Amino acid sequence: MKNKEIKKLTKSEIKKKISALKKDQFNFRFRKTNEQLTDTAKVSTIRKDIARLLTDLSKKKKTTWLKKY
Repeated sequence: MKNKEIKKLTKSEIKKKISALKKDQFNFRFRKTNEQLTDTAKVSTIRKDIARLLTDLSKKKKTTWLKKY
């Protein structure tokens, strides 16, 4: 997922996307350990996408907090 795509999302959309990616990450980890996953790089890309989303979410929370003061 690109940063441009992430910046367009709202807070609620980001939270939904994070929960969906965490479910995918859980499933991919089990498939990887059982050797059912052919593309093992997906596990790391999902982890990086989650980190990007969490970073952007925290930035949006800080900006809304700063706007109050």
